[in-house]
Amino acid sequence: MNKPKQPGQINIKIDEKVGEGTYSNFFVITNSPSEFIMDFGRILPGIPDARIYTRVVCTPQHAKQLLNLLQKNIEGFESQHGEIKVQGMPDNKPVGFQTGDDNK
Repeated sequence: MNKPKQPGQINIKIDEKVGEGTYSNFFVITNSPSEFIMDFGRILPGIPDARIYTRVVCTPQHAKQLLNLLQKNIEGFESQHGEIKVQGMPDNKPVGFQTGDDNK
């Protein structure tokens, strides 16, 4: 029995190979006025070169939608599992240049 398709609903299909996913621990993002290019790769111990396995190209609007969706998902994850700690980042300390007004 097929459910009637809702207006504006998109059926998403994924083949088995893509569904397996690709592990990535290295990211490079570049942009032009018309597109964002996101490269996903891996750096492995003992191997001098990082290898890019996937490149995603999208419009600036879609890049911002991705940012918002990722932020929403991270917030949901952290509310269930606690804060995600990023190695090498100081806890609750501002990153970057400070102005004299920041000492208040």
